[in-house]
Amino acid sequence: MAGTQLENFPNLVSMFLTRVRERGDGPFLWKKVEGSWQSISYNEAARQVAALAESFHRLGLKPGDRVMLVSENRPEWLIADLGIMAAGCVTVPTYTTNTTRDHQHILANSGASAVIVSTQKLAKNLLPAVLFSSECRHVISIDDIITGQSPDIAQFHHWDELIAGGSDLGAVERRVADVKREDLACIIYTSGTGGAPRGVMQHHGMILHNAEGCVDVIANDFGWDDEVFLSFLPASHAYEHTGGQHFPISLGAQIYYAESLEKLAANIEEVRPTIMVVVPRLFEMLRAKIMKQVEKDGGLPEYMMSRAISIEAKRHAGKRVPWDLPMDGLLSLTLRKKVRKKFGGRMKAMVSGGAPLNPDVGLFFQAMGLPMLQGYGQTEAGPVISCNRPKTGIRAETVGPPLLNTEVRIANDGEILVRGELVMRGYWHNDEESARVLNDGWLGTGDVGHLDDKGRIVITDRKKDLIVNDKGDNVSPQRVEGMLTLQPEILQAMVYGDRQPHLVALLVPDPEEMKRFKDDPEGMQKALSKAVDRVNAELSVIEKVRRFILADEPFSVENEMLTPSMKIRRHVIGGAYGERLGALYKRPASAEA
Repeated sequence: MAGTQLENFPNLVSMFLTRVRERGDGPFLWKKVEGSWQSISYNEAARQVAALAESFHRLGLKPGDRVMLVSENRPEWLIADLGIMAAGCVTVPTYTTNTTRDHQHILANSGASAVIVSTQKLAKNLLPAVLFSSECRHVISIDDIITGQSPDIAQFHHWDELIAGGSDLGAVERRVADVKREDLACIIYTSGTGGAPRGVMQHHGMILHNAEGCVDVIANDFGWDDEVFLSFLPASHAYEHTGGQHFPISLGAQIYYAESLEKLAANIEEVRPTIMVVVPRLFEMLRAKIMKQVEKDGGLPEYMMSRAISIEAKRHAGKRVPWDLPMDGLLSLTLRKKVRKKFGGRMKAMVSGGAPLNPDVGLFFQAMGLPMLQGYGQTEAGPVISCNRPKTGIRAETVGPPLLNTEVRIANDGEILVRGELVMRGYWHNDEESARVLNDGWLGTGDVGHLDDKGRIVITDRKKDLIVNDKGDNVSPQRVEGMLTLQPEILQAMVYGDRQPHLVALLVPDPEEMKRFKDDPEGMQKALSKAVDRVNAELSVIEKVRRFILADEPFSVENEMLTPSMKIRRHVIGGAYGERLGALYKRPASAEA
């Protein structure tokens, strides 16, 4: 076991070095290479972190400089993150799905001095953005990439060269000795309701606070031992960055990097993780897969699954009956044992976050003997604010009590407010938005809810318009709608897709442009499809509009679909068209009239 209590670490690098001293040559980061899992020890990871920090210093990077990181999940991702911080610099994680335009915005806004890119494929969208950056002086490639760019644009370096040589952990410790918990660790860009992604300034203490709070849950509710994580959510997302990277370090755990989403189920059986950080969509997929197999088997397996769910529902409602006990015991020896084996057989907890979890899904996994903890948070809060835990009772309709040393109160209008070290200092170069959400140390979450009789948070609604898809990604509807209405064929638009796998849209065609299609509805449909395709070409994967329907009439103040200031009323439009928009997720066509 690692440390036996929660240390008050001064920064994230110090926490890592403490675990290095404890774990030494024990395995840390795992990746599958040519069919077999290969590990990097804590000591070897520390050597690479130290060498990388020294290389950054040699390249002229100074404390406070921003370094952009564009990579899929792999051991180098975490080593790069720690190396950047060990040099006193600031990590700027970015999504692998970003377009060139997205990269341009983040490079310009963050003023990044260097970028680290993993593959040729990811460099394709990144390097054109670097051409327009006046600040970016260095490009570091993890794998071999063919740049085709003039060396005058930026200096190119290879990862292997920067991590070569011996390690001087003493130099790293001296360099980070002055880095305090309140100092900036990373800038994570998240979409806001206003359009362009905003840079959330996450300080060291913010992430440490989250990690310490999560350790408190594991240590006191499950027992802290030799923990194993399987990482597959994007490491550039705040949830995985904290929960799947730095939280494992705080536990002195091992991290395996999944091969792909397609191979995730097989990887779970191989790796046998003790803790998994996941999003609801994965649970929904796994539940559907398990139920489909059991229903296919029919007979006794199907009956036992039905009984397991029934018994758990009674337990959840506080209506357990003694005569269920024999069946409950039998289920633990048969069905639950079989399902748990599919998840490696030693799973302590699966923590769901990033988007709301359907209570039926949580109930199902609890019935199968797999502890399901629903958490709640946002990038602006580290990102974990609260988490269900056995000690206070796991209730699927709540998101649990606040983490250790976290204050939560409910404003007069029902908004959930949060205060503590987990709250961001603000948005990078955006004082107006910072002032809007921060007030006397309290973060306005934009979510509406209340606290139950045990202090657990219950979320009932959202004040903000931000769309959160079923994978936990944030999408700004205004940005997509603005681009749609720039097309001459489209007069008005509203996008839809909260808790859904992708966006769909409600479109109002421009009457002047559509005159030529008066007697040709098929031609009008094709013209609108082409307009949507043009917009999609400029959007990231999560922003693309996959299907659309047409409104019966334009949005107006008279029909209450517009405010007097001409903003769309989402709840009114959703009430009128929600059923038809929801039906698009069940149709195979790419667009519907």
